[in-house]
Amino acid sequence: MSKPVTRREFLNLLGAAGGSAAALRVGVALGMLPVSTAAATPDLLDLGRANRRVVVLGGGMAGLAAAYELGKHGYDCTVLEASHRCGGRVFTVRHGDLIDEIGNRQYCDFDDEPHMYFNAGAARIPSTHRHLLHYTKELGVELEVFINENKMAWVQDDALMGGKPIRNIDYTTHTKGFMAEIMGKALSSAELDEPFTEQEAETLMGMIRAFGDLDMDDLYTGSFRAGYAKGGFLEHGVQKDIIAFRDLLKTNMGRNLLTANEGDTGPILMQPVGGMDMTIKAFEKRLEGKIRYHAMVRGVRVRNDGVDVEYEQDGVRHTINADYCFNSIPTHLMVGMEHNFPADYVRAMKYVRRGEAYKAAFQAKSRFWEDEDIYGGISWMNNPSQQIWYPTNGIHKPKGVILAAYDYGGGMFHTKMTHEERIEAHLKDGEKIHPNYRNLVEKPITIGWHRMNHMLGCSARWNRSRGGWTHDEEIMYETLQAPVNGRHYFIGDQISVHSAWQESAIMSAHWALADMDKRVRAELA
Repeated sequence: MSKPVTRREFLNLLGAAGGSAAALRVGVALGMLPVSTAAATPDLLDLGRANRRVVVLGGGMAGLAAAYELGKHGYDCTVLEASHRCGGRVFTVRHGDLIDEIGNRQYCDFDDEPHMYFNAGAARIPSTHRHLLHYTKELGVELEVFINENKMAWVQDDALMGGKPIRNIDYTTHTKGFMAEIMGKALSSAELDEPFTEQEAETLMGMIRAFGDLDMDDLYTGSFRAGYAKGGFLEHGVQKDIIAFRDLLKTNMGRNLLTANEGDTGPILMQPVGGMDMTIKAFEKRLEGKIRYHAMVRGVRVRNDGVDVEYEQDGVRHTINADYCFNSIPTHLMVGMEHNFPADYVRAMKYVRRGEAYKAAFQAKSRFWEDEDIYGGISWMNNPSQQIWYPTNGIHKPKGVILAAYDYGGGMFHTKMTHEERIEAHLKDGEKIHPNYRNLVEKPITIGWHRMNHMLGCSARWNRSRGGWTHDEEIMYETLQAPVNGRHYFIGDQISVHSAWQESAIMSAHWALADMDKRVRAELA
């Protein structure tokens, strides 16, 4: 007799087939997963007549959130931003904007219309990122729904169906059907007797049947979920032909397609109306007069009772003597500046690597994707450009801006190319989905984050093994999170175990603010 399927094993199986959301729903139902908590801003002590000066290095999301909270409680706060703009990797590109990529300096030539923009960095806000959503609400930033997954978008792989693109709904519906059939056969009534109760076993089999739309014999024979070959409205629909499971397995994109709407990219996703940087602009408005642009930090020295920061602005050297410093400068850049950080701190700074994210965009001469019944969402390609995003905003307007490439994990492939080589590569890749692609798009921009000035990389990378964090990595992380002399704090998504998200950057700033607040309260007691 085969070994019974445990609850944990079943969750793993369901998660592999249906993504984390499917496993989450079952886990909550079985009482195996915790409930998340609501967002809360730091409860800082109002200084009153007491005076404390804080310098914030870097005007990204973490730095701006920290400065904003400090300002509300009476701190004298100054933000030093090396660039001509705040936001860091929250970067919305519009007509006339500078893309400050070293060796590929560009100015955006999109039409000067409110909906003609491109979120070159952060682009999505999950509904579970409560701290960021708290700030959008408090700052009056209007939000709209962001469409991440669109079943009418395309899937293209040269190894699949002879390279002919197929709709996402065709791939995912048939794949889930065949996988559910396999699960149904594997979980026989005998195997389900223990450790599940009879009612639990019946419920789980019902979920499997519903997941894959199996027939009464627990076989997958196709599904109207993929749409109709014809009819379906005023007359009975005719089911589409099934794509053989062997053919579906010829592409390795299934792991993306079946989990594209899960976890942090799961529903519901949002974006600020007018561009992701509208939150940054709202912070800047509240911090007017406290942000110094083109302020290049040259050195940081921590004292027992404070921090001295040297910076250069317009060719002139300045020094700020502060009680506390919140530093969101990428550690791989900060390590090369003058400082007196302890050796274990420096070792941790050097250890953090940076992601190689790359993005590109075109202005479209017309919204041709809407003629293909596509309104928002992502088409997936098994080529270096990987993805085409269709804008959620501007529906039915004459033009739009589409993401032409997004390589989050290995962006150096395109980064090492010339600007012209990048564009030609994206045109060729895009033609595999939209045959007349190169005649439908114009005014390209390309962004290799590993060469973006003042950043030279994307999100932080701590662990170097698929097996998880090592003990040594945990120690370095804790070392870098802790303040030097209780005065200097690193913040940003680099001080997070879940990097690349604005939420992580904000939470790192809140952790540092709370720790500083304990020290201030002790001093004033």
